[in-house]
Amino acid sequence: MIRSVIRAIWECRIKANFEDFKEIKKKLEFCEKLNIKNLILEPINNLKEIPFDLKNKIERETDIKVFFRINLKPINIHNFKEMIKKYNNFPDLLSIETPNKEIQILAAKDSRIDIISYSDPNIIKTLTPGVISLIKQNKSFIEFSLASIMINNKAYQSKNFRNLYRFLQLAMKLKVQYIISGNFDELYDFRNPRALISICYSLLGIPLVEAKKVFKVSPLTLLNRVQKRLNKKIIESGVKLIKDNER
Repeated sequence: MIRSVIRAIWECRIKANFEDFKEIKKKLEFCEKLNIKNLILEPINNLKEIPFDLKNKIERETDIKVFFRINLKPINIHNFKEMIKKYNNFPDLLSIETPNKEIQILAAKDSRIDIISYSDPNIIKTLTPGVISLIKQNKSFIEFSLASIMINNKAYQSKNFRNLYRFLQLAMKLKVQYIISGNFDELYDFRNPRALISICYSLLGIPLVEAKKVFKVSPLTLLNRVQKRLNKKIIESGVKLIKDNER
């Protein structure tokens, strides 16, 4: 699956109502006009998983390479534990988004969670070096998004920019894996990821080589993580079970 992906930059989070196929199609068509080659699509209507037939229907509608993610928003520890039970051997990306630091710690330790998202400007303030360390140990990813600094309210924009800059720099300093998405809600706010790379380089202090890697290589690493999780022969990083006839 991963080898067939076009070697191009990514949009890692486009949200859509999966009960409205016309909306999905409209967003895909707009992404094609922006020359986006690879994207990760996320349902906003509390789907616990995406039906296989719907995935096929979406993939047939576009030349873009489309992958899928589910985003969980637990409200307390019990809620998180009940939610995560349903995601053993989950075939898509699984992310979590919560201001609850205890849940963040549990999620950072859980191999089923691929992404802990700090896209929300109110959640990014809860990110700690301790959680970053756990995410790094588990080889999962932090997600940052640019939508919060592309708003019209100048006071909020300035505040959001300072927080995004601060925690991005912390992530780079601690050498944790991370992705950056546009995460825009309105269609006409969508940008080609090349424009997002320029923003990261010129405004957020990310070296250009690093910015390109975040939008091109990191999503592939993230998808490979899912593939390894589904491969029953791989029992841990670097350790693979081999049958006698494979020796």
